[in-house]
Amino acid sequence: MAAQYAISGTSAKGIAASVERGVAEGTLPPGAALPPVRTLADRLGVSPGTVATAYKELRQRGIVVTRGRGGTVVAQAPSVASRRPPKVPAGLRDLAGGHPDPAFLPELPPSVRVTPGARSHRSAPRLPELEEPTRAWFDRDGVPADDVTFAHSALDCVGRLLSVELRPGDAVAMEDPGYHHLLDLVPALGLRMVPVAVDDKGMRPDALRDALRAGARAVVCSPRSQNPYGGAFSPERRDALLGVLREAPDVLVVENDHAAEVAGVPLHSLASGGLPRWAQVRTVTKYLGTDLRWAALACDPTTLARHDGRLLLTSGWISHVLQAMAARLMTDPAARLLVDAARDAYAQRREALVAELGACGIAAHGASGLNVWVPVRDEAAVVNGLRSRGWWVAAGARFRLAAGPGVRITTAGLEPAEAGALAADFADVLGEFGATYGG
Repeated sequence: MAAQYAISGTSAKGIAASVERGVAEGTLPPGAALPPVRTLADRLGVSPGTVATAYKELRQRGIVVTRGRGGTVVAQAPSVASRRPPKVPAGLRDLAGGHPDPAFLPELPPSVRVTPGARSHRSAPRLPELEEPTRAWFDRDGVPADDVTFAHSALDCVGRLLSVELRPGDAVAMEDPGYHHLLDLVPALGLRMVPVAVDDKGMRPDALRDALRAGARAVVCSPRSQNPYGGAFSPERRDALLGVLREAPDVLVVENDHAAEVAGVPLHSLASGGLPRWAQVRTVTKYLGTDLRWAALACDPTTLARHDGRLLLTSGWISHVLQAMAARLMTDPAARLLVDAARDAYAQRREALVAELGACGIAAHGASGLNVWVPVRDEAAVVNGLRSRGWWVAAGARFRLAAGPGVRITTAGLEPAEAGALAADFADVLGEFGATYGG
């Protein structure tokens, strides 16, 4: 805890640097409480304003968070420390990772060759043989494809869009519960998160309106395969959200359609609604290969110019070798058959677990995608109880802002025949928990 690490400094920058050093070295772990402002000010012989300024800088950089009466604590994923998921204990069935079933991933083709010799990648950053199927990919689902570009991943793309659009301290409307890496990324950019509650149909319009009224200047959402809840926009939900967004025409709307080909449901996209500022990001890691770090972006012309302008100043372009690999897989009939099989299998596996849990009286959510979300009262009790029965699931704390507790179960590799055993064990754990703690 903070008492084991002596924060030093006589200026706001010095104090902030001291805390950052403790976080980076692991002496101040995630969740560690920092001293109250006045306590630390007295200890260091500085004014409370100096400490408050240091804490503000740390918050803006995503190193600490403030929890009201809970004080200031080190963020769960501080931007100066690398946080990895816990290792799966030996002998347990891993249902926590969010990964696709390797059986449905096509083999990567042999090394591809691109035109040898010196050439200007910056003047021609996108290979035509990939850009053409990418446009068709978006167009197939009704997403305008006049302006498309590429990125290294969905997180890379979303991070770049937000960094060029917003300034430190600006607010972003985020799904709650939502994708944990995005929830880590946004505060690391110095931005504030405004939670937007979700249900089986994605973001709730009333919650989105509240977030916009609270000053959100960007919205990040998933039109289907919402992670971890599994929600998917219906036509009616899409239209209701568009109605809310048209009241805020200056807000940038970013859709993360990360599991497009294997989501298991049709796309009803906000991008087709005529919004002035919009972007949709798609990746292939869930169905063509987890190491195929390539993403496609369709967006309005202003967003395209801002994204590509920043890309030009940093990495410059996406590897043409990587692009050629993605192009070959996207147009390969054998890979297409595997993707279709994966989509059907994932839907069966997800639906089987939801049904088996329901038969045990346990409410679960998983309208699309690779995961099922199960609300619980005590995440640790459920995770540990299932661990003792051979299952490894993800506690929901990493996915939540203001939402209630739950656990995420990745069903991509869970055969339908196994769903009943997991549901029965889940029910036993809840029964033991209720008997022990009275509820």
